[in-house]
Amino acid sequence: MPTHSTAVNTPDESILNWLYSSSEAQYMHQGILCKRYIEAEYRSVMSNENCSRFRVIFEQQAKVDIASWLNTLAQKGHFCRLERQNSLLGFEVIVQKEPAQLVADFNAIKTTKNLAAELLMIDQPLPNLNEQGLLVMDMDSTAIQIECIDELAAMAGVGEEVAAVTASAMRGELDFEQSLRLRVSKLANADAKIIDELCQKLPLMPGLTDSLQELQLNQWKLVVASGGFTPFVNYLMHQLKLNAAFANELVIEDGKLTGEVTGDVVDAQYKANVIQRCAQKWQIPPTQTVAIGDGANDIPMIEAAKLGIAFHGKPKLINAADLAVNQLDLRALVFCLQA
Repeated sequence: MPTHSTAVNTPDESILNWLYSSSEAQYMHQGILCKRYIEAEYRSVMSNENCSRFRVIFEQQAKVDIASWLNTLAQKGHFCRLERQNSLLGFEVIVQKEPAQLVADFNAIKTTKNLAAELLMIDQPLPNLNEQGLLVMDMDSTAIQIECIDELAAMAGVGEEVAAVTASAMRGELDFEQSLRLRVSKLANADAKIIDELCQKLPLMPGLTDSLQELQLNQWKLVVASGGFTPFVNYLMHQLKLNAAFANELVIEDGKLTGEVTGDVVDAQYKANVIQRCAQKWQIPPTQTVAIGDGANDIPMIEAAKLGIAFHGKPKLINAADLAVNQLDLRALVFCLQA
């Protein structure tokens, strides 16, 4: 049977060393007993405590600073190590309410050390990584590192004009459809070859392929819903083996962009509707739906999903999201799910 650890606390050992390097079920930290649990059994821990649940995700190089932060723990804690198929580290901790000082200490060390780490408060059941689910992603500045229309505009020589409209739209200051049509109108008479050129050099967001591969191994359906354009989402769908993609269709005549879009505009509500449409199509329960985006236009979509994640998001989106990833790349996505 596991016994209590008698290890001496030092900044580079402490709770974190116990959690990652020991099989001990319990650890005595400065006279406070910490216990280990299995990730899937968090409910049994929470049912016995008036408590708060957090997830900490971090880069390997942040390990010593995370250990130092944990040494400030002044109350009993329950811990589990989060096992995922990428190079980030993660653990979950359940502590008695209210852990305000723990959060304040984390934010202080994150700021002073420019820490590559996230502290996520989990206040609802999470979708299960190991069961079939649905992920709907925004494209620009979420699945890829650029805003496609800004890049097209730069290639067409109207970059500054379009970028100003894009920035205002992402802050939620303009109606999306009006801003879309205004931006596209500035591309009139541009050579359509710039679309193919841009497709060939779309920069994927770091960590995207790691998380998508792990989701695909667990039979998740993966979808892009974008206010951008069909050539780019279709390219990503083929490259990443996605299950579906939705975006706006540019009008091209005689090898030139006309400055117009055709068909239904993929606006904020359209993107939100994609959640329900795809979940029904693949018979995925609402509790297994996740949406991730970065701009105000993604708010209805993340609110329509069981779990809405803001990724390096604008303030309005962060306020609406269930979780916000601000420091790490998309490897953090799978740590936001239950396993």
